[in-house]
Amino acid sequence: MKALIVYDSFFGNTEKVAQTMGDALAGEGEIVIRRVGDVQADDMTGLDLLIAGSPTRGFSPTPAITNWVKELPPEMLEGVKVAAFDTRIALADAPWFLSPLIRMFGYAAGPISRKLREKGGEVVIRPAGFAVQDTEGPMKEGELERAADWARQAALK
Repeated sequence: MKALIVYDSFFGNTEKVAQTMGDALAGEGEIVIRRVGDVQADDMTGLDLLIAGSPTRGFSPTPAITNWVKELPPEMLEGVKVAAFDTRIALADAPWFLSPLIRMFGYAAGPISRKLREKGGEVVIRPAGFAVQDTEGPMKEGELERAADWARQAALK
């Protein structure tokens, strides 16, 4: 299996999640982990699994992830399994005034997943969010373990 994990990160939390996922998939084949601006054309060749993640910023993925997916050629992901994740403040931990907005506009993983599917990818697992304790982190307890399990499940599909 060849897997590519693409991420963007502001405070290092999404990067930690991506690295944890890569570690969880080690031994399953060629696992490449790249910050979105560092993805090479060779990284996309022969992919079996693409996992893309972003911090949730303004209820959306970062512009870097959004633009990267948008610029993928149409149907580039035909035959590729895809999965999307984000890092976020959990709804239960959000300030009272943000909770209704989060319910209305959501998080970053859903839009990433939809865009990957539009490029021909086969979504193999529900988009996932991994909670941070505060805007700058750290990750909430148990979230990195949950991210590792989620990545393993995506790889098995």
